Amino acid sequence: MSTDADTGHYVGRFAPSPTGPLHFGSLVAAVASYLDARRHDGRWALRIDDVDRARAVNGTDTAIRRTLERHALHWDGPVVYQSARDDAYADALDRLVDTGLAFPCGCTRRELQAVATHGPAGMIYPGTCRDGLPPGKSARSWRLRAPAAPVRFDDRRLGPQHVDVATEIGDFVIRRGDGLFAYHLAMVVDDAALGATDIVRGADLLIATAPQMALRDTLGLPRPRHLHLPLALSPAGGKLSKHTHARAVDDATPSANIAAVLAFLGLAPPADLEGAPPAALLAWATGHWRIDTLSATDIPVEGR
Repeated sequence: MSTDADTGHYVGRFAPSPTGPLHFGSLVAAVASYLDARRHDGRWALRIDDVDRARAVNGTDTAIRRTLERHALHWDGPVVYQSARDDAYADALDRLVDTGLAFPCGCTRRELQAVATHGPAGMIYPGTCRDGLPPGKSARSWRLRAPAAPVRFDDRRLGPQHVDVATEIGDFVIRRGDGLFAYHLAMVVDDAALGATDIVRGADLLIATAPQMALRDTLGLPRPRHLHLPLALSPAGGKLSKHTHARAVDDATPSANIAAVLAFLGLAPPADLEGAPPAALLAWATGHWRIDTLSATDIPVEGR
């Protein structure tokens, strides 16, 4: 499939959730997405994915922006906040409802846990409300009707992917029971509004790509290319994350941080750049950025 990136027009983005400060793993995603955009002479946007207001930590968005700036990761254009875009998500949901491609669901999580089987993305929706709300049920959430045909796409590092969303994930939530719009809907609407041609992110989000592609196809939105990066693991083997208390990036040592991220990406800077400022390291890395330098497997890291 041809994309805008193939013809010289590239738009990438970094889209952190403001649930805590950036850690080494999130800095890897920021740097890789930045390098990929700059290597293509493209734009690199910053979006704060705060659609889930309950999880957002006050002031974290400012800390994220400060960390990026300290590391010479300068974005193009204004910062977009998902919390300001409910009208766009509502419009997309209305389109899906009007065409019968979304349906109301009255199931609680506890009810689903009692009957659902599990797949790679968690509980597989059993279709309880797909053909109408059962007697006595009222709508709690809205779900997208999963496509009958498998979703296929190519990942730039991992190669061809094939996911049967209907059987492996099921009809998935696009508006939650608490009234908030779900991540999948918000993300695909915002990526289309941005004009994103390429998404570069961690391999833990590979499982999210098929339902997002299905939602894009249903809404008639363009498909961006995807590059899923190897994950930074703790010495115990788990993914570095805010949930596992990964250490925050130290803004006082930006050069050392960028050098460590570049080494993780298979781009260890040469000796004559030791101690160079972040901007110089990133300029060198942009000229040397290649996907085939990325590890084929996830990588344990110490002291992160």
